[in-house]
Amino acid sequence: MFDRILKEMRDKIRRLEYIVSIHADEEMNDDCLTVFDVERCILTGKILERQKDKATAEWKYRIQGKSLSDGEVEVIAKLSPTGKLVIITVYVP
Repeated sequence: MFDRILKEMRDKIRRLEYIVSIHADEEMNDDCLTVFDVERCILTGKILERQKDKATAEWKYRIQGKSLSDGEVEVIAKLSPTGKLVIITVYVP
């Protein structure tokens, strides 16, 4: 359903055209995850749902995939108007 969006997100990961929010960085530290776990989640995962951000009215996507250690990870991310992929938050479900 979201194949085009997921392909674009994966392309941005491969080209390092993404930014990690401070909140996502804090959550990664809390769950002992690295940016490489986030990259693998997006590269191996699937989009579970699309959500509308209440503050900005932008679409954001909930992605479920695998960490480097094969654990489950979920990432909330969006494509920004500037063309970057924004990692909003990361967590272990």
